[in-house]
Amino acid sequence: MSRETGKIKVGISCGDLNGVGLEVAIKTFLDNRIFDLCTPILYASKKVSSDYRKALDIKDFGFEEISSVEKANPKRANVLNIWTEDVELNLGTPTAASGEYALNSLQAATADLKDGKIDVLLTAPIDKHNIQSEEFNFPGHTEYLADAFGVEEHAMLMVSDNLKVTFMTGHLPLSEIGKHLSFESVIKKIRFLEKTLPQDFGIRQPKIAVLGLNPHNGDGGVIGTEEQEIIAPAIKKAKEDGILVFGPYAADGFFGSGAYNQFDVVLAMYHDQGLIPFKTLNFDQGVNYTAGLSKIRVSPDHGTGFDIAGKGIASEQSFRDALFLGIDLVRERERFEEYTSDVLQPQKQPRLESDRRGGGGRSDNRAPRRPRPEVAKPAEAEEKTDASDEKREG
Repeated sequence: MSRETGKIKVGISCGDLNGVGLEVAIKTFLDNRIFDLCTPILYASKKVSSDYRKALDIKDFGFEEISSVEKANPKRANVLNIWTEDVELNLGTPTAASGEYALNSLQAATADLKDGKIDVLLTAPIDKHNIQSEEFNFPGHTEYLADAFGVEEHAMLMVSDNLKVTFMTGHLPLSEIGKHLSFESVIKKIRFLEKTLPQDFGIRQPKIAVLGLNPHNGDGGVIGTEEQEIIAPAIKKAKEDGILVFGPYAADGFFGSGAYNQFDVVLAMYHDQGLIPFKTLNFDQGVNYTAGLSKIRVSPDHGTGFDIAGKGIASEQSFRDALFLGIDLVRERERFEEYTSDVLQPQKQPRLESDRRGGGGRSDNRAPRRPRPEVAKPAEAEEKTDASDEKREG
């Protein structure tokens, strides 16, 4: 680990310089209490961070310039100069240069994450068009980092206090989704979640909900057969293996009825099936977490926000929540490693930052925590399409 005195180092890639990434970072670190929890390090340049601060007309803040991660001031927000040349900001307009510097920042921060110089990588939003190059030929951060860490099993896990959602397929066109679903891939993802949630969130036996692919779960094969031929058999096999997995559920009734409250994580079949309800319920509050890496990477759940960049109106809430979640995940993994390395050791019960935020969870098998607001005990939902919902829709 990078820290010697218990302080977690959070590296921040700047994202597209002309978007809202630097704005939400600056607003987050205006609160000095953040430095009691972590040491933030922005991978950019002192000059560009100062220019952005001036554009926002913020006078009572500045990043401390450092020459190496080891020299980071634990009581300040730090900036590590990744480049020294002057860079012109064109707030609200993506440019070839802003894509190039976003990649420079990401590469430097990723290298330090791999080397253990920082504990968490918090990525500000990139423009997925202007960042493309010979060095970055990926749909997004998730795929780039999976490649950088050499992992095959990984997931984009969207996290909030009341919902966790991940996907069978990520950044794919709708026409390609069915081609990427198989019995093997579904059961592999279920097993991945059953392994990840105890390690990263302290949920010992997570309750997993799986959504169907087609409207009304295919209506018995009338609309589609993926539920009958792929998804349901995979769920059945996972259950036989002792995993608490349920479904498939028709997505509209599942979210509309609030059934998601009964589960620790929801496995959607494709990107928008899970992200639309997630962002509807948690806009400005969700966090994108790359599960499956040996290190921690988090990001806010919003994009570059070019339409509002530099106007001072971007909300920093999701960025702040991503920071807190990154801290939680580092501590939870340490705790998990401690428990699994020596089961005879007494279990410590540290207070996580998510506890302070009123974090949620759906499992009764969660590792011990400070008491949280009461939630209803999960009930085993019926594994069939909501017939009443089908009748209402016709």
